[in-house]
Amino acid sequence: MWLATLLVLPLLVSGHMIEVPASKKECFFEDLHVNDKMTVTYQVGGGGHLDIDFWLADPDGIALGKHIKQSTGTVSITAKKDGRHEYCFSNQMSTVVDKMVSFNVHGVIYVDDEDIVSPIEREIRQLSHGLTAVKDEQEYIVVRERTHRNTAESTNDRVKWWSILQAIVLFSVVAWQVYYLKSFFEVKRAF
Repeated sequence: MWLATLLVLPLLVSGHMIEVPASKKECFFEDLHVNDKMTVTYQVGGGGHLDIDFWLADPDGIALGKHIKQSTGTVSITAKKDGRHEYCFSNQMSTVVDKMVSFNVHGVIYVDDEDIVSPIEREIRQLSHGLTAVKDEQEYIVVRERTHRNTAESTNDRVKWWSILQAIVLFSVVAWQVYYLKSFFEVKRAF
C-alpha cells in the first residue's frame, strides 16, 4: 500500500536558488522514464536586466523547451524516452553581471492506468497539485518582493544623497550671497 502511495504522489519536488556567473552556464540533470512528467519553473531575482537563457533537452540532446532572455518561465514535458534529461540556465550573453535564479522542479512518476486508483488517492493527487501551485506562487511573491525592496532601497539611497548635495549647494550659495552683499555695504577708505 505504501509503495503505491509513493508512486502516486509527486516524488520530485525541489526549490533552488543559484547564482549563474557572467559568461557561464549552470546545468542540472533529472533521470526520467517514459511518460514521467517534469515541470521546471524559474525566475531571475537579481542581476543586470533580470533575464537569462534556459533550455531543457532530452537524453539525445534535442531541445524540448527553450527560452531566450526571459525573466520568468515554465517548461513542462512528458518524457518520451528513458534517460537523463538536462536543463540549463545560461548567462553567456552577459560578460559582467552575475544572475540570481530561483527555480523549482516538479515531477510526477507515471502510474499505469491499469492500476485501480481509489477516490481518496485521486483526492490526494489533486491536493498535492494544489499545494505545489501555492508553494510556487509563494516563492514567486518572495522573489518579486526582494526585487521591489532592492529597487525601493536604491531609490531611497539616491534621494538621500541628492538631498545632501542640494543642502550643501544651498548653504554654499547662502554663504556666498552674504559675503557678496556685505561687500556692498563696506565703506572703502582711501588714505
